[in-house]
Amino acid sequence: MLEVIDQVNSVVNNFIWGVPAMICIIGVGLFLSIRTRFIQIRKFPYAMKVTIGRMLKKREASDGALTPFQAVCTALAATVGTGNVAGVAGAIAIGGPGAVFWMWISALLGMCTKFSEVTLAVHFRETNKKGDLVGGPMYYIKNGLSRNWRWLAYLFSAFGVLTVFGTGNATQVNTITTAIDSALYSYGILPEGGAGTLNLILGIVLAILIGLILIGGIKRIGQVTEKLVPFMAVMYIILAIGVVAIHFKSLPAVFGMIFEGAFRPSAVTGGAVGSFFMSMKKGVSRGIFSNEAGLGTGSIAHACADTRKPVKQGFFGIFEVFVDTIVICTLTALVILCSGVPVGYGSAAGAELTISGFTATYGNWVSIFTAVAMCCFAFSTIIGWGLYGTRCAEFLLGERANKPFMVLYALVAIVGATMNLGLMWSIAETFNGLMVIPNLIAVFLLSGVVVKLVKEYFQKEQ
Repeated sequence: MLEVIDQVNSVVNNFIWGVPAMICIIGVGLFLSIRTRFIQIRKFPYAMKVTIGRMLKKREASDGALTPFQAVCTALAATVGTGNVAGVAGAIAIGGPGAVFWMWISALLGMCTKFSEVTLAVHFRETNKKGDLVGGPMYYIKNGLSRNWRWLAYLFSAFGVLTVFGTGNATQVNTITTAIDSALYSYGILPEGGAGTLNLILGIVLAILIGLILIGGIKRIGQVTEKLVPFMAVMYIILAIGVVAIHFKSLPAVFGMIFEGAFRPSAVTGGAVGSFFMSMKKGVSRGIFSNEAGLGTGSIAHACADTRKPVKQGFFGIFEVFVDTIVICTLTALVILCSGVPVGYGSAAGAELTISGFTATYGNWVSIFTAVAMCCFAFSTIIGWGLYGTRCAEFLLGERANKPFMVLYALVAIVGATMNLGLMWSIAETFNGLMVIPNLIAVFLLSGVVVKLVKEYFQKEQ
């Protein structure tokens, strides 16, 4: 039975994350960019000024809301995860260095897609019975389109609920336990065969922490992410920049590999990656999976922000994609390529390739850092996706479903800590991709609303 499920999932997954879907995602991003006159480029300095300026302002949000800084941290918590470490490594190994170039292209267009998603989410959000602000793709479909399109909102929410248990929780918990196990093994602290009991204990502890944070409500989620995200991002960026600085003489050659490999991968990989389309596919899909532009999930967090200006909050979408993909994913790629560690082109690779780039530069002590970083990345993703799943469940079943969902979501951590998750990850990734379809249809149909809101915003600003 599991074999049949695996085969069916593989076919669907290959289509969802294949060339047709990527063309659709890139196409909508390009369409939105043209309609907004490439606002992500034209207003990039303004976007950085507005977002960074608002993030530095310390103020309390009203009841049922997050400060703009907490909203962006919650969204970044879900996007800046283990994929930034493991996913980029996998893209380079399978698609060659040229995959990094296509990752940049997907980010450039993704900035506009995510800007549109956040703007629409804030514009069409609602206040639930508890006084919390709620929004996201299901709400801008419900409130922005006619009743004939309502089914898309339920479809998105259903895919969202199914996705969060795997992508947002079990696989992330598994990453935490693996990172801790590896660090303890490397220092001889954990005996062979002792991981089973330790992982069960870790799973129970994580389940309790997740439950306490989620049941504490949107305020507590915001308070946790606003402290965790800046810490983990700054720590990772500093050490990554250190690797690049130490190997700065290799930078011209590395960028040459990236640009040449984008169009002639075989020339860089020795023929191991010979397909231009494979390089493009891996780069684009990695970029999309990392920054979530097109999935619509990040807009769920932004809909909770204490703001009355949808477009102003929308600029955080540009900021997020820039930080997640252009900064963090690029630094990960440079750690791998500048450090000179052997890359088995054409073969699957994960976080171990990125970790080897750090250890080759700093020594084995950095394995402790990588364990801490991976734990922070994974835990922040769990919290961010917990919010997304709660909102999707609430849309489908009402507010009565919130606490039962949170309890179930927390308990899944125990499963993630103790089981092999290969098939679960693959299925979750498929549902993650399926969320793209209803969301992009809605964003495409509501592009006129985005253009109108942008015009009105800048008329008032002048």
